[in-house]
Amino acid sequence: MRDADTDAVVALWHAAGVSRPWNDPVTDLAFARRSPHATVLVAADHRRILATAMVGEDGHRDWVYYVAVDPAHQGTGLGAAVMEAAEGWLRRRGIWKVQLLVRADNAATRHFYEHRGYQDTRTLCLQKIIGEAAG
Repeated sequence: MRDADTDAVVALWHAAGVSRPWNDPVTDLAFARRSPHATVLVAADHRRILATAMVGEDGHRDWVYYVAVDPAHQGTGLGAAVMEAAEGWLRRRGIWKVQLLVRADNAATRHFYEHRGYQDTRTLCLQKIIGEAAG
């Protein structure tokens, strides 16, 4: 991702339904892009961003966020391609475990990941907000 892609990436996230009102996508992008342990991968044609994946690692495992495909291009293999790119980025960094979150009521997305070998680990994700998001 380049700096000039920010607006297009945010628009894609909204169109694909992966953003939520309580997460500011511009802040999330800025946070990921300033870290040497994270990246935002994009798939694009000559005109626009078609797919994304935000990837970050902590030295032991990785998290993948904001996997999004332009609604007009869903079902074309772009989602699988961007996930393969994310996993490749991690392998090159020596990371062996990939994690992601899927909302419990999102059966289509769960199927997408299960088809790619992801499994429900039967763990509970807990969260605590400890401060303001740094922008």
